[in-house]
Amino acid sequence: MSNEVDAGDYGPMKRLSTMFSTLQDKFHRDRSDRDLTLPQPTAPALAVTSFFEYLVVVSLGKKRGQGTYEPQITYQFPKLANMELSQREEEEKSLKAILLFCFPEGVNWAPLTEYPSETFSFVLTEVDGSRKNGYCRRLLPHGKGARAPEAYCIISRVACFGLFSKIFDEVEKRRQISMAMIYPFMQSLREAPFPAPGNTVKIKSFIPESGTEIISLTRPLDSWLEHVDFRTLFHCLTNEEVLKVFASTVLERRIIFMAEELSTLSQVLHAVAALLYPFTWQHTFISIVPSVLIDVVMAPTPYLLGVQRSKLDDVTDQSDAADGSYPVTLMLIVDLTEGAERTFITCIGDESTILPEKLQEELLQALCCRRDNSTSEELNKVVSEAFLSFFVKTVGHFSSHVKGSSGRQPGVFQKKSFCKASEHKASQHFVKRFIQTQMFDIFIQEVERRPTQEGFFHKKIAEYQESKKKEKAMRGERACGVNVGIFRQNEQLICHMLLKTTGIDQQ
Repeated sequence: MSNEVDAGDYGPMKRLSTMFSTLQDKFHRDRSDRDLTLPQPTAPALAVTSFFEYLVVVSLGKKRGQGTYEPQITYQFPKLANMELSQREEEEKSLKAILLFCFPEGVNWAPLTEYPSETFSFVLTEVDGSRKNGYCRRLLPHGKGARAPEAYCIISRVACFGLFSKIFDEVEKRRQISMAMIYPFMQSLREAPFPAPGNTVKIKSFIPESGTEIISLTRPLDSWLEHVDFRTLFHCLTNEEVLKVFASTVLERRIIFMAEELSTLSQVLHAVAALLYPFTWQHTFISIVPSVLIDVVMAPTPYLLGVQRSKLDDVTDQSDAADGSYPVTLMLIVDLTEGAERTFITCIGDESTILPEKLQEELLQALCCRRDNSTSEELNKVVSEAFLSFFVKTVGHFSSHVKGSSGRQPGVFQKKSFCKASEHKASQHFVKRFIQTQMFDIFIQEVERRPTQEGFFHKKIAEYQESKKKEKAMRGERACGVNVGIFRQNEQLICHMLLKTTGIDQQ
């Protein structure tokens, strides 16, 4: 029996649609509130000119007539009243989703005296498929005695986790003085232009008793890695375990990551998605699944989900409660908890054989080059280049198999010739499976439309092909040198035999 999961094999799509309608009824009070949908394939990125769209503070307030707490927005900048009507209506829908993602646990909160702050992120998907990034820092506000945690959430088109972590440091510092101190800082940030990759923008901000401060915000040079920090991924998993996760992700399977810390979940999921570059995960991606959305694990289609470890029973119960068409045994559940008894709670069993063996060994060797004390930028470079090299060697020859492109006419990708042309025979089996994925299909469609693209991936392909040419030339020179040596040896032997035959060598 094949272990490959094909979404076309599953029939109950109508029931899945009904399930999501039921879910929406749980947290929407009227028909117009319909935008807490699952992320869909990304639309073309919009030009980003500012750091963020708005900031909200989500506090836990007591429900009327009850002793329990629920999240509610207590501060927003800029105010909805300052937005245009159409934008205001859309943002009102998003704000309801933000409440769920800032406090996704669905537990009965109570005032606390100690609570470690943590920073995490999530994604909101628009109706047109475009995505907004939500950055959240949850902490215990300054004060005495027991008090409820609160969350600061910034919504932005920008995907740059490190940059917003630094912004949160400044917001938190001002919050300890007064909520009013947040406004001028965020106003200065909103007016500042979003820097190009590698550039820095300086923000002036006044703080009582400290005076005017200059805050420097630098955007990473590698813009496609600016939302990623691989340290958490490699802290939670060994190199071999990362390769198994990567192999499952490349084949677009259903994968659930479990950890208690929200920051761990969001950082690991974004890191795993980044391993796919230059390809993009095209299916459901929820870095932190709110409790009311736990039924999403029943979806028969591919997904990357982050679920808190305390919900493990809910995950397995939901999956096994299905009609058997897509049981828990056909997904990968990864436990990121430190000291976990087993990392893979469930798996299909073929994860270690999906990638070509030789390339697996090369990946492991490359990953071993990272240093324990390396900076985030150094680690990102080692890891990203290792996995990028994998794609260069397996599918980097794609451009030679796009035929018939001229002028306005798109090219046509030749699948059969592409697969047969794999550099190593052992890679052909993997390539045949990989070209069936949606991420490869979307990638190659863009290549067919614009066959003369230039980018980092194309640059690496050119470098690799050039190195192969030089290597081949050197082998030819070495072979030629060996042949000349053999010829000279044979020539000397023949001369010696002639001399010996004529007796000249004895005179």
